[in-house]
Amino acid sequence: MPDAPLPVHAGVSDRWAAFRRVVRLPTVAAVFYFALVFALSRVVSWKASAADVTGWLGLLAVFTRQSFISALSILLYAGLAEALLAGGGRSQRTAWAWRVLAVIAGSMVGGVLRYVVTYAPSFLSPFSWSWFAYTTSLWTLLGVCGYALLHLLRAERTGREQLAWARQAREVLAAQQMEAELSALQAQIEPHFLFNTLANVKRLYDVAPDRGRDMLGSLIAYLQTALPGMRSQRACLGDELERVRHYLAILQMRMGERLRFDIDAPAELMGAEMPPMVIATLVENAIQHGLSPLPEGGRLLVTVGLIADGRLSVEVRDDGRGFVGAGGSGVGLANTRARLQALYGAHAGLSLEAAEPRGVVARLVLPCRHVGAGAAAGEREPLVPRADTPAATHGPGMKAA
Repeated sequence: MPDAPLPVHAGVSDRWAAFRRVVRLPTVAAVFYFALVFALSRVVSWKASAADVTGWLGLLAVFTRQSFISALSILLYAGLAEALLAGGGRSQRTAWAWRVLAVIAGSMVGGVLRYVVTYAPSFLSPFSWSWFAYTTSLWTLLGVCGYALLHLLRAERTGREQLAWARQAREVLAAQQMEAELSALQAQIEPHFLFNTLANVKRLYDVAPDRGRDMLGSLIAYLQTALPGMRSQRACLGDELERVRHYLAILQMRMGERLRFDIDAPAELMGAEMPPMVIATLVENAIQHGLSPLPEGGRLLVTVGLIADGRLSVEVRDDGRGFVGAGGSGVGLANTRARLQALYGAHAGLSLEAAEPRGVVARLVLPCRHVGAGAAAGEREPLVPRADTPAATHGPGMKAA
């Protein structure tokens, strides 16, 4: 596959570049070594005619010089042909016809130069047309084969460059596709979480308007703090737990004593990276399927820690009705698993298991990475219960109930 033609109106610089792509130091060196090998193959049978090794080496040097003259002449004419073809506008057949003519011209000029270099300045030996025809034919054949090989090598190099470019472009597209998939998955989770909360506000307005107004005010405050981070691909554990605490406080205004919750998280892990809305989705699933259907409600515990291999573990445990009616295959959990797979591959996972004596434990495991110095726990507001949050159970770590 020959190289793509340059623009039709190629300038001097374009033609010079086309010439230099053929006539360059590595190519000249390759031509010389070919001439040496070719001369060696020819004079190895002439050793008997040489008086000694020195005479034989002299024959090798002379024939190497003669072969190099023919080969270099063909190379120069090939470079001129490429410079001429740099203007483009010719078919492949026409272009190769010009290249063959260039090889023939180079072979003929090389034959003349070989005679001149050998017999100048006296020229006592007459010019042999039969020798000239034989030499021209031989080097034309060799030149055409070498020219074709040169184009094959250039085409292979161009193919490798295009393959590398295509591989790089594919990686970029794959990254863009992953970002788009993550955005789409997150766009599904956000309405799933927010619309359910608004539905709770509406139901509370029907039964207790005053509490509904308070809950709506709390929801507005929650959205003002939560929405800026919900559109990002990365958040930190401290921010996510703060959003969960807001969400649970809103639900507690509706459920009252039926909802009790604790959040236990070490301060040194508050800066750990956490995909936005993942913990909130697990908490929402636990309340919707585990605690809310029970008349007496129940307790929800969010626990954060490190496991033996150094990964971050987040557990959302409830003592609700368990797996009855909650198979763990809802939109929120399915999208959460897909996001974890896209972000961390096999290094992260989400599992559900039965709790004792009843309830469900949702366990999230992912690599422990920090989002940056600005997210250090010491620079965050401590996650402690607010004064307006109804009091209930207490325990170690960060608590809210």
